[in-house]
Parts: sequence; structure tokens; C-alpha cells
Amino acid sequence: MKRFPKRTYQSLGQFLGDLAFLFGNRRAVRRVMRGDGLDPKFRERIMLAVTEVNECRYCSRAHTRMALDAGVSREDIEAILSGSLDGVPEEERTAVLYAQHWAETEGRPEAAAVERLESTYGKELAEQMHIALRVIRTGNFTGNTLDCFLYTLSLGRLGGVCASETPAS
Repeated sequence: MKRFPKRTYQSLGQFLGDLAFLFGNRRAVRRVMRGDGLDPKFRERIMLAVTEVNECRYCSRAHTRMALDAGVSREDIEAILSGSLDGVPEEERTAVLYAQHWAETEGRPEAAAVERLESTYGKELAEQMHIALRVIRTGNFTGNTLDCFLYTLSLGRLGGVCASETPAS
């Protein structure tokens, strides 16, 4: 059986750390998820970019629906989920690129990238983006960890294996 190909929680402590962060910042999380400050279209583009990197099938489906409800076109969603910036408004590209970088580095972006984000959008909006990034990573890793569990129990037959992966027979 091949190793599970998606990013998952590596320890209970990592999972509990994300939950503690979200619980400790629940007012900010509610504010971001309600669209107070961070535009819902913008938020969903950022969240889809992280989901593309982490390949969570549950979040891909849920945030596609949320993005459509927020007014993002199906073509733009498909582009983001394929790693493209086609359809991302110019004023949001720095944030979407940052979101991809943030996900690829598992929440440990380069200092220069953080500075560029803050200088482009200001500290307050950058903080709201970081809340959205933490929310989506928690969802992605939770979904992928569940899939990893299913993958392991089923000897690679279940668990949403990437299309490029072939499950063990």
C-alpha cells in the first residue's frame, strides 16, 4: 500500500493546537466567516487556494458551494482549484499567492511574504486573512486525516485518494 498522499495532522497536539487557536479567537473567526471586513468572495478565493494545495475533497466541495453563493464564477473556482490565478482579480493575487505559499509551508511562511501581505493589505486585513487560513487548514487537515484513517483501514481502497494515485489492490 502506498503512503497516503495528502497533508494530514501529524499529532493530536497539532490538531488540539488548531482547535485551541480557533476557540481562543472565536469572535474573530465569526467576524471573518460572516464577511465583516474580509469580503466573502475574497475569503473564498483564499480558502480555495489553500484547499487546492492540501487537496481536501470535503473542503473543495463545501467551499466551491460557498464561493458560488458569494458570487465567484464556476470558471474562477475551477481555475483556483487547479492552481491557476486566472480569474483572480489583480488586487487579490498577492493574497491568493500568499495563501498557496502559507499552505505549502504548513503555516510557516517566509517573513518577506508576510511583510508583502501586510504592506499590500494592511495589518488588520492581513490578520483576518490569517484567521481564514487557519480555519481552512483546520478543515483540510481534519478531512484529510479522516480520509487517511479510511485509507489505512481499507488498505488503500477508501479515503479519497488523489486521481493520480492508484490504490493498492
